[in-house]
Amino acid sequence: MIKVSRLNGKPFFLNAIYIENIESFPDTTITLTNGRKYVVKEDEASVLNMVNSFYQSVGLIGLQLRRDEYEEE
Repeated sequence: MIKVSRLNGKPFFLNAIYIENIESFPDTTITLTNGRKYVVKEDEASVLNMVNSFYQSVGLIGLQLRRDEYEEE
């Protein structure tokens, strides 16, 4: 789950597994796989970072090495 805020500042949680699309029109809109849309205060990059962190925490994706760390090995 990720914690985001409605435009009025009220926080709520979304299950990141069901996120299908994240867009800015200019407000950030998150579309779930069931078609529901949520407009949130956070910018697109912040939501994407939260989703990636969530995926890593549940083991859906591994930790990615930065390019300079990869080149050292």
